[in-house]
Amino acid sequence: MNRRVTLPSWLPIDPFILALVGTVALAALLPASGGAAEVAGGASTGAVALLFFLYGARLSTQEALDGLRHWRLHVTVLGCTFVLFPLLGLAARGLVPFVLTPQLYDGLLFLCLVPSTIQSSIAFTSIARGNVPAAICAGSFSSIVGIVVTPLLAASLIGGGAVGFSADSLLKIVAQLLLPFVAGQLLRRWVGGFLTRHKKLLSLVDRGSILLVVYTAFSEGMVAGIWHQVTVARLAGLLAVEAVLLAAMLAVSWYGAKRLGFVRGDRIAIQFAGSKKSLAAGLPMASVLFGAHASLAVLPLMLFHQMQLMVCAVIAKRRAGDPQPRAAEAAP
Repeated sequence: MNRRVTLPSWLPIDPFILALVGTVALAALLPASGGAAEVAGGASTGAVALLFFLYGARLSTQEALDGLRHWRLHVTVLGCTFVLFPLLGLAARGLVPFVLTPQLYDGLLFLCLVPSTIQSSIAFTSIARGNVPAAICAGSFSSIVGIVVTPLLAASLIGGGAVGFSADSLLKIVAQLLLPFVAGQLLRRWVGGFLTRHKKLLSLVDRGSILLVVYTAFSEGMVAGIWHQVTVARLAGLLAVEAVLLAAMLAVSWYGAKRLGFVRGDRIAIQFAGSKKSLAAGLPMASVLFGAHASLAVLPLMLFHQMQLMVCAVIAKRRAGDPQPRAAEAAP
């Protein structure tokens, strides 16, 4: 009698990671060059702009206003994202060149500078029975702030001329991310209902835009021949460093929020929004800031993205089994 082999329920099998691996393999075998590279680049830019338009159209103005009242939570998440993460990234400089190459370290530091996620933070907060409206607002606020703060931090902290920061690059990022988000907010009245009824649309655009940007960035890397700089040992070292980084941020965001007096639901939102990084926001920024070296620069972000999904899925399912707090403890 044949038995069906099943994987543990706590192990998330995300088809998207297979799509990412397939996209990288496609870029390695058939990299876009010349006119094809221009077409791929234009398509990825348009897809990311559409993604942020949909994010803006999905966020209720009332939810944003309600979220502003919970300013301590949002300041805490922003502190984790744009203060603690960069500090840990700077501390990792001592690992060069023994564990990380200078190029991989630049990518790791860039990872520490990008904003938090939106969709996965909301999903994991919901699974763990946390404060979902707070997670929605925290992820959205982080993305908006990151459009300006991430390029400025990258220009200040990533040395050696690795980042081609200029007023023009900042304008490109604002035009690609912030303006579509604002347009989505302005048009929410007319398109919000449609998006609510077709939630899968946002997920498809989200993942499709990321795959396009990954293909474009890795194609540029293949054409430039920069992948000969990475060895298996260096990749293993990078994964180990990222595991420590993620564990540190998960612990600090959870126990630090408790010390600051946040209740359980808020602590869950802070942990998931404050410990994770966004591929959707980070990839287009890297393509503008790093140019032909973007594929190597975003490699740490891609690896960290899958790692955070797997680890946070386990944590969210365990938090869902926690006993519900008493009403007095749950009140803000």
